[in-house]
Order: sequence, then C-alpha cells, then structure tokens
Amino acid sequence: MIRSAVVGVGSMGQHHARVYTEIPDSQLVAVVDADIDRARAIGKKFDVPAYENYQCMLDEQQPEAVSVAVPTQLHEQVATAALLSGAHVLIEKPLASTIIEGRKLINLAHDLNRHLMVGHIVRFNPATQMLKQKLLDGDLGKIYQIVCRRIGPFPSRISDVGVVVDLASHDVDLMRHLLGADPVHLFAETGQNIHLQHEDLLLGILMFPDGVKGSLEVNWLTPTRIREVLVLGENGMFKVDALTQELCFYQNGHASANGNGSHAQKPQALTSVSEGQVISYPVGQQEPLKAELEGFINSIITGEPVPVSGEEGLAALRFSLALIESGVTHQVARFESSETYAEAVPVL
Repeated sequence: MIRSAVVGVGSMGQHHARVYTEIPDSQLVAVVDADIDRARAIGKKFDVPAYENYQCMLDEQQPEAVSVAVPTQLHEQVATAALLSGAHVLIEKPLASTIIEGRKLINLAHDLNRHLMVGHIVRFNPATQMLKQKLLDGDLGKIYQIVCRRIGPFPSRISDVGVVVDLASHDVDLMRHLLGADPVHLFAETGQNIHLQHEDLLLGILMFPDGVKGSLEVNWLTPTRIREVLVLGENGMFKVDALTQELCFYQNGHASANGNGSHAQKPQALTSVSEGQVISYPVGQQEPLKAELEGFINSIITGEPVPVSGEEGLAALRFSLALIESGVTHQVARFESSETYAEAVPVL
C-alpha cells in the first residue's frame, strides 16, 4: 500500500485526493493547502490530516507518493522538498516555470532514484489511447496533419500562466505522443483580450518531420467547451471528442476502393479523396485522472518508468514557451537537432 499525499487541493488537487482513496494500492494519508480551511474541508471529507505547511506534512507523514498541484511558480520548490523527503512525485503540468527549474527537478529525481511524473492527463483519455493504437497499427496510412482545438470560457482560477502553458501544452504533448517526434519549427499568433497578465488566445502551426503539419486553436474566450483532435491521413480522418470520449473514423472512399486501406498488401498511390463510411468505435468510458494516477502508483510498486516522464514534460514546456515567444516576436522558432528532444534549442 503506497502512502500518498496531495499538496494543493484546489480545483484539480482535490480530485487527486479523491482518486488516491479509490486506488486499491494507494492510501491517502494527508492533504496540504495554503488555505487551511480548504485543506481541512478536504481532509475531513476523506478522513485524513490537513496541513497548511507542506514541509511539516512531509516530516510527519513521510508519504511515498506526492501529487503537486500548486501554482506553477511553486512547482520546483514543493517538488524539490518532496523528492528530498524520499517521495516519488507527480507534478500537475507544466513541469516547472522555466526550463532551468525543470531540468533541476529531473536531475534531482535521477540522483535520488525517485520517480518524477508530469500530469499530462490528455494522454489518458480512453479515446486518445485508442487513437494512438490505431495510428500505431497503420490504419490511417501516411499522416498529413493533426488539428487540436481546445477552447472554452475564461477560468478565473488561472492567474499565474496564460492559455498556452495551461491548455496548449496538453496538445503539444499530445502531438508529440501521437507522432513519436518533435516539431522542427513552429509559429504562433497570440492575443490578450481579457486576461490581465497573459495571453488568452493562440493560433499555432507546428511542422514535424516527414512533412506532418500540426495546428493549434486554443483560447479562453469561447462560451462553450470544445476538446477535439483531428488526425488526417491518406486513408481518411480520425476524430476524437475528448469530452464525450468518442472516436470516429471518416473513411476516404477512394483509398478503400483502390485497396489502400489499413490492411492492404500492395497499397496504390493515392490520387483522389471521396466520402466513405463513418465508423464509430466503442470506447470504454474511464476517468483519465484515475488512469493517470494508477500508472503513477504502479510505477512506484514495480519500478517501471512512469507513463509521462520529466523529460517529456520538459519538452512540452520548451515548445510551449517557444510558442509564447513566437507570438510576441512574430518569428518562426526553429529547433536544432540534439541528442534528446528536451534539449531542443529554439532559434528565433
């Protein structure tokens, strides 16, 4: 039984606390929040001690797993303390405020032989996971484009980062995850319309190897929530609705008629596109956060790598910051090749 704790029980952290009580191999032992009344309310709900000071909690409870769900500027500070106490750590994205802080956390976790995971929850949506498998199976053939739309109303709870780090980082990570590659260059236009400190609108273009194009439409200005992923390829188009956890395939009738489907032995060159069948796949409903935390706890128990590593979180942060910079400078950010994606260097 893994002793688990949550630091920061706001809108997201309180769900971490709940899920830790639902995982058979986890025991929630404490919650922490700078708002002690909120901490006490969550602690009472799950019958665990509540703390205002996270260091005091770490010293007294000695948890083996800690979720860090505090404002971004506190990620390095809190996660460092948790790692030094001996805990394995899951940090709600982004990994840190800066690349330097993120790298420090990765190095510290490595030196202490502790797991460090980043909470890119979009990966754990069952429709997204099925899409990933379909792409691995080659059902789409050559991939041409990925379009991600993540739009909705303004969240008053967010003040320390803008829409790129808060929302677009999910899609940057998702594109990398689906393609198994990093962008070679990107360009963005951003807008600040109602947020007092940061951008609240992004239109971004990411170019990946083999000519695959990525498109981002992200904002806090739309009066309804849309979470949509489109992957276009020679055999048709996959569409994920992350809110309803649905996956559909819009078949290219011409590709099917010419034997250029997912199981074709000798695919012919694609010369046209026409409407084909629409296939809706049965997707088993699952809470993404529960799948994410189960993966984290399982890694602690088995010693296997975490599902989303600190390096992957650092890459998502690096490309997200490049999108912000491009939005300010209106210049293309190009990335020099390097040994690991997390060390990709933006050249503006």
